[in-house]
Amino acid sequence: MGRRSLGRRFGWLWTSYAFSTFGTRLAFDAFPLIAVLVLHAGPAQVSVLAAAGLAVGAAVAVPLGPWVEFRRKRPVMVAMDLVRFGALMSVPVAYVLGWLSFVQLVVVSVVVGAAGIAFRAASGAYLKALVRPEDLVAANGRFEATTWTATVLGPPLGGAAIGILGPVATVVADAVSYLLSALGIRAIGGTESKPERASGAVRCGGVLEGWRYVLAHPTLRPLFFNTVLVNALIMAPAPLLLVLMVGHLGFAPWQYGLAFAVPCIGGLIGSRLAGPVVARFGERGVMLVTGTLRACWPIGLAFIGPGAGGLVLVMVVEVGLITSVGVFNPVFAAYRLMRSSTDRVARVLSAWTVTGNATTAAVTALWGLLASLTNARVAIAVAGVLLLATPLLLPWRDRGPQADAVRGGRGGDVSARQEPEDRDQDGDREAQDTDETGGDVAATLHAGQGKAEPE
Repeated sequence: MGRRSLGRRFGWLWTSYAFSTFGTRLAFDAFPLIAVLVLHAGPAQVSVLAAAGLAVGAAVAVPLGPWVEFRRKRPVMVAMDLVRFGALMSVPVAYVLGWLSFVQLVVVSVVVGAAGIAFRAASGAYLKALVRPEDLVAANGRFEATTWTATVLGPPLGGAAIGILGPVATVVADAVSYLLSALGIRAIGGTESKPERASGAVRCGGVLEGWRYVLAHPTLRPLFFNTVLVNALIMAPAPLLLVLMVGHLGFAPWQYGLAFAVPCIGGLIGSRLAGPVVARFGERGVMLVTGTLRACWPIGLAFIGPGAGGLVLVMVVEVGLITSVGVFNPVFAAYRLMRSSTDRVARVLSAWTVTGNATTAAVTALWGLLASLTNARVAIAVAGVLLLATPLLLPWRDRGPQADAVRGGRGGDVSARQEPEDRDQDGDREAQDTDETGGDVAATLHAGQGKAEPE
């Protein structure tokens, strides 16, 4: 039995996502690698590079949430892709001219990060306008499968490209992927009306309203704390793991890329299983089980050693982690979307992403300091131990979106799912009510420089 078609316009959105995702995975950890191999940066500097881009990008993105909410989403997505194309292309230009510096890498990381937050808020809104609520898990599963396919192929190819063409070759590929993504989004076509501004207060308090909404919601609140903390504790040790493997244990860049690429087959399998597993066991149960499992694996990275044994250990740990995340991500994205009110989802997504990026930045900087005071292995171990406690923050007492709506007075998007849908001649939903904003495309829509974000 073949997969159900989600329409021509979704097909173009998916194609654009594939372009940008393959470019980013080809440039797997490109900036940290450039910092280590070209600028000879140490653990503290690599952590600062990762943290600064996230922190400043999140701060810049705070006013972007409400700005995106009241703009047509496709032009925003195209503009953010073009901004990232221009920012990334400045790196190879500076490298060729001999002007590349650590400060430039930080500035480009900030620009790419802020543009990425705006893009994800707009793309989440646009996704909900294109697919039916019952198709959200399938749609997010396709994005997730694309992410893991790209992550299987990209890092080893990127490592080979760096060895043959130089350290900035993959940055060029990543920049071009954003340009191709912009062209694909442009090709989606169709009409899109401009959302009306509900009140002047939203301009100043959009992200604050998103935070208030999430923190007052009985099931989104624990999920918010869980995903923010898990992401931070998974992502913060990543620069330290690079330094440990490439700088201390002597692994070549292609070996480092291979160690994280091969296990991503588990993510591809997990994303394909998400729909059938949810159909059999239920959305909530699957999310709780995989949300717990994903926290149990990273502690193993503290025991990595040199040689083939070290590579095998990394691959085993990553297979377990990534398979769990591959199932969790599309289920989480659909779960969050269905429990968010239609008139607040873009602000919820922006608040969620800003908080996640800022928290990851702070934890990354803190872990860089911890590694400087101890060593990279100890810092990785501490993050793994803390992750084991994060399942306690999952929404174990969820009574469903309808109960949330009654209890919160605005929680679940119940009425919106009962309204008829406007469709075009291709069978897609028309993107007319673009204030109905939703999930962040498996929360992996072109995460920028670094690892695939867990959610």
